[in-house]
Amino acid sequence: MSQEDRTRTTPSKLRGAAVVDTLKRYPKVLLPVLVLTVGLLIGGGMVMARPSVATRAPSNPTPMVNVLHAKPESVHLKIQTQGTVAPRTESDLIAEVSGRITWVSTSLASGGFIEKDAPLIEIDKRDYEVAMTRAKAALSRAESQLALAKRAAERQRALSERGVTSPVALDDAENTLLVMDANRLEAEASLTQAQHDLQRTTVKAPFAGRIRNKHVDVGQFVNRGNPVARIYAVDYAEVRLPIPDEAAAFVDLPIDYRGERGEASLPAVVLTAEFGGERFSWNGRIVRTEGELDPRTRMIHAVARVEDPYGRGEDPDRPPFAVGLFVEAEIEGKLVDGIYSLPRSALRGSDRVLVVDPENRARLRPVTLLQRLPDRVLIASGLEPGDRVVTSPLALTVDGMPVQVSSTRARAETP
Repeated sequence: MSQEDRTRTTPSKLRGAAVVDTLKRYPKVLLPVLVLTVGLLIGGGMVMARPSVATRAPSNPTPMVNVLHAKPESVHLKIQTQGTVAPRTESDLIAEVSGRITWVSTSLASGGFIEKDAPLIEIDKRDYEVAMTRAKAALSRAESQLALAKRAAERQRALSERGVTSPVALDDAENTLLVMDANRLEAEASLTQAQHDLQRTTVKAPFAGRIRNKHVDVGQFVNRGNPVARIYAVDYAEVRLPIPDEAAAFVDLPIDYRGERGEASLPAVVLTAEFGGERFSWNGRIVRTEGELDPRTRMIHAVARVEDPYGRGEDPDRPPFAVGLFVEAEIEGKLVDGIYSLPRSALRGSDRVLVVDPENRARLRPVTLLQRLPDRVLIASGLEPGDRVVTSPLALTVDGMPVQVSSTRARAETP
């Protein structure tokens, strides 16, 4: 290579060497700038080489809905509530005399059934038989003394009429007669008490019922006033049912006033419970309402009655309507005309429905809700016969939006 060539290439080599030297001296600053510059050049090339895409306006499909033709009906209003079965009467059997228990009935066991006046417990009678014998003897003695006093008083009266006795002697005879008569009355009362105590050594059932708890057994000594068992009646059972204040107007509850009984008919009630994995039902009646509203819940409590809760009934597989059973209740209410019964899916919010107008546009319509049931709603006003009510769920509801009706039914389904 000539001297001239070496002179011509030297500056470029020098520049390259200078760049290399600069990169070595400032790598953290210049290297990222170099990478970013290369990336921008590549990205720009890709953008320039992209294919063209045709644009178009988004489509708004018209939603398809199911509707029902609204038709007014006569509907029996119903109230849904719940409660727990309780006995009509429950009480403790109390020992009325003291003594050692000598016999206990086999029926006196938890869950045992008893009939009215059936003997349940016997207490040692010997002391009370002795007391009655003494009372009889005391009465005989008092009667004998009274007879003697009567004869003495009669003699004193006869002598007084003839004037051969003093007034003091007559007064003493009359007073003795009164005292002996009082002794006779006291002896009779003592005999009656002894007879009652002897009878009370046998504890009997005051009504037909069932044993809840047994507190004593043979050989145990009981004192007067000690409880021996707790029993409840089984002629009928009751369920205390809370009813909201506003729902009380739906049913003719038997309400009493001072000095008179309510004359409303006793509403029917169906009580349902789950037992052993199956559901069973019992029929009853609302027989009364309690005297006040609950100040906390604003509930009025109605009492339902079921006759013969432990009877087998028509269904041999149905369990007894046992005390403590939790039941759901459906109370039959008033018959109301002109009511629109719709599925709950037709309700939008709390008090509106969607109605399809003749131009197939959905219109929000405010309605008056009479009652809300588990699967239906009862509308009192706000609809007209023949209105097409939307029952389909919609993600977005706008008043006046166009819709397509997919099916129309002649009327709303009955409850």
